[in-house]
Amino acid sequence: MTKIEVLPDERRGKLKGIVCIIASAFCFALMNLFVRLSGDLPSVQKSFFRNLVAFFFALAVMQKERIRFSQARANLMPLVLRSAFGTAGILGNFYAVDHLALADASMLNKMSPFFAIVFSCFILKEKVRPFQGFAVAVAFLGSLLIIKPTVVGMDAFPAVLGFWGGMCAGAAYTMVRYLSERGVKGPVIVCFFSGFSCLVTLPFLIFGFHPMTGRQLLILLLAGLSAAGGQFSITAAYSYAPAREISVYDYSQILFSAGLGYFAFGQIPDWMSWLGYLIICSMAVAVFFYNNRKGR
Repeated sequence: MTKIEVLPDERRGKLKGIVCIIASAFCFALMNLFVRLSGDLPSVQKSFFRNLVAFFFALAVMQKERIRFSQARANLMPLVLRSAFGTAGILGNFYAVDHLALADASMLNKMSPFFAIVFSCFILKEKVRPFQGFAVAVAFLGSLLIIKPTVVGMDAFPAVLGFWGGMCAGAAYTMVRYLSERGVKGPVIVCFFSGFSCLVTLPFLIFGFHPMTGRQLLILLLAGLSAAGGQFSITAAYSYAPAREISVYDYSQILFSAGLGYFAFGQIPDWMSWLGYLIICSMAVAVFFYNNRKGR
């Protein structure tokens, strides 16, 4: 008989974490695809429907797991900050998705882990080691190859907003870590953030609503469903294994976005973008191994 190897709990948890974070990357790549497919609609309107689906999804999870909102009352200001940064990040990312190649928009959004290092220094009072600071600086230079700033500056506007979205996402993820350390459950964070974003964007939606077809509404609902799947997958991933062991696999979203962008829109990033991808991903891998070595 063939002997069946039983994996240790730690290794099994890491494998589950890797699977979950890759699933999250695919879900977020799908979200960007659906946002682009929804057509010429304001980013605020797209953001509202994306968060509306995530809100009810998170609310259902809270009811199923009997999680109370008392955690939100005790941590109101950190939740508001997480939600404000997250909303700004989504709006910047959605604008970039509508005006750039999907892979470019996704990569600019993936600057968030590097900004999380910076914001952790100020918010969580964590010490930024020289190598981490070096990685942030090099990743920023790599992002310039994707942004391609011009003398006039207007051509780079969507890329700058995508970069801004990544920066705000980094601040939001730092607040998520702060809230998690205080025992706030993932569904509470997702539900509060989604509801906050819907309330903030609702006035703009009412006074600047663009009529939608049934197809556009369906696509935006699919974007919201994909986003909810991505948020819960990444929350599950970090519950199975520490970030330093699995975070690098989140960059698989770039491969998914590049493939979806090519097959759906015929998008092929230029050589400067590919060089930017290489630099940023290299720094992510370097930080990944550095954190693992420090963890040991």
